[in-house]
Amino acid sequence: MAAPRATGSGGRSGRPRWSSGLTVRGRCLLAGGIATGVSAVVLDERDLLRLALFVVALPLLSLLVAAVTRRVVRADRTVDPARVSVGAECTVDVRLSGGPLVGALRVADTVPDAAGPRPSAPPRFTVHRLPPRTGVLLRYPLRPVLRGDHRVGPLVARVTDPLGLAEFPRRYGGADRLLVLPATVDLHGLPSALGGGEGTPGAVVAHQGIGEPDVMVRPYRSGDEIRRVHWRATARHDELMVRLEERPWRGEITVLLDRRDGAHRGDGPSSSLEYAVSMAASIALHLVRAGEPVTVVTEDGAALAPRLGGSSGLPATGADELLDALATLRVSARTTLDGPLLAPSGDVVAIVGETSSDDVAALLERRPASGHAVVLDVASWDAGATARPADATAADLRRAGWHVTVARADTDPRTCWADLSSGRRLVPGAAR
Repeated sequence: MAAPRATGSGGRSGRPRWSSGLTVRGRCLLAGGIATGVSAVVLDERDLLRLALFVVALPLLSLLVAAVTRRVVRADRTVDPARVSVGAECTVDVRLSGGPLVGALRVADTVPDAAGPRPSAPPRFTVHRLPPRTGVLLRYPLRPVLRGDHRVGPLVARVTDPLGLAEFPRRYGGADRLLVLPATVDLHGLPSALGGGEGTPGAVVAHQGIGEPDVMVRPYRSGDEIRRVHWRATARHDELMVRLEERPWRGEITVLLDRRDGAHRGDGPSSSLEYAVSMAASIALHLVRAGEPVTVVTEDGAALAPRLGGSSGLPATGADELLDALATLRVSARTTLDGPLLAPSGDVVAIVGETSSDDVAALLERRPASGHAVVLDVASWDAGATARPADATAADLRRAGWHVTVARADTDPRTCWADLSSGRRLVPGAAR
């Protein structure tokens, strides 16, 4: 049976610190046996010499048993699921098999701290019996706290004999991949210039002769104005339908993610960069579910994944590729927001960290038309850091015609998006 130990921590990589061969007890017993043998020879005591030979042979026999045992054990690991979001739980199964154990097998799985080993249940076990046919299944949960491409393993074991006179460290198996995706939240509503072809360059009002505009309808979505409900279509479809007075053709929506190292504050899962990544993922998935074509780019204009969406419903393959790219996203050494034009025939949602006046000017050059922006107040992620006030950046963008909301460390992303959708200015300190 496998008994989980209640102390210690798994999650430290590196070479085993245990010594190979005899333990302190074994070395002391061997030294005592040799000393006893020498004394027996000097005193010409044959009985004492027999005892000395037995004492010397005991640790050597234990050494042989431990060495043979470590070679017959095999380990296979399974991580289920291998792709999880931050905060979601996955299960790691390690099956040990091989010949019977003569001594004890103490194992610890190598798990990075970001993958979430818990002090109350670390991945450390002691196995006393190993059935030859079924083996032993070791299972422990992981709840990752930080996105990234993590490696679980290898399994580090210490094989001992029943008397604890010898021990051997051994690594079993390789490392398995655990991809931790950024956390996402469900958003509701759309800003007035996003979706439905409203305010999007290229949308054309169609007329039929001298009558009313060509009426097109779509299902009601949260945030639509009641005055645009088309009651005849609603009665025909038996659900709320809203009028589209413009053709639904539109350019794609570009979500700009500012990942510059100098534009963010904080460390680990509570940093402003992680907030920005989570916000970008949530916005992109929400827009795709709403049937909007979306491309997520970084501050240098590089797309993280091919364009998503364009029709109602969420394409799993495209969304997975985007989330995988965001999971492994790293900070950039760039210091400016200079780059290619942003969505010349579509809309823009920018998520930016600390920005200087020059950065704002560069962003406006890349997007001459208006857009939407979430400006992070990075000082709220690190009270001791100095940063340009986010309100100053928001004021500069608003003067250029942008719809802007300011997000702080305690701002719920849902509240942030709702205020951006409604056009209201976010109230500082909205509880997260």
